[in-house]
Amino acid sequence: MHRLTAFLCALLLGLSAAVWADEANPRVRLVTNKGDIVLQLDRAKAPKTVENFLRYVQTGFYDGTIFHRVIDNFMIQGGGFTPEMLQKETRPPIMNEADNGLRNLIGTIAMARTGDPHSATAQFFINVNNNDFLDFREKTPRAWGYAVFGRVVSGMDVVKAIKGVPTTTVGYHQNVPVEPIIIQQAVVLDAANSK
Repeated sequence: MHRLTAFLCALLLGLSAAVWADEANPRVRLVTNKGDIVLQLDRAKAPKTVENFLRYVQTGFYDGTIFHRVIDNFMIQGGGFTPEMLQKETRPPIMNEADNGLRNLIGTIAMARTGDPHSATAQFFINVNNNDFLDFREKTPRAWGYAVFGRVVSGMDVVKAIKGVPTTTVGYHQNVPVEPIIIQQAVVLDAANSK
């Protein structure tokens, strides 16, 4: 009887740990026309940014948007424009959490923004280089940095394929892929489909 009780306790603790891990580090799959990219988000380090991103994912906001700014050896940016280069309306901006200790290293995802440190809404970028000049240094407009909130855990080959595509200028937008890189769907993964 004691062995059965111990087994059940261990099983429950294991399940609790698994659920906690999913909640602390939710995963999102970006299904693109170049392949899939799986992101693991860091809720402990960037709670507001992760909630903001997940809300856009869960409402289907990113479905049908594109990576509209691609610069090899820098980053690939998406999540705000349609293939016709029409900018989507977003929710209000969020507080910048760039002072969370996470760095803009290769394969990390961060929020894009304007010159105002607290202007990020929906657009994000994936670093394809170690961009330490984007890291938080101090709480001033020039040095606040860009909030990293997760990393690519699968699909870096897709990221590398995207960063190398030919680009052009569309209106006042530079570095726009000649052939649209479409995020066909963004979905939150459950434990059974987290890879």
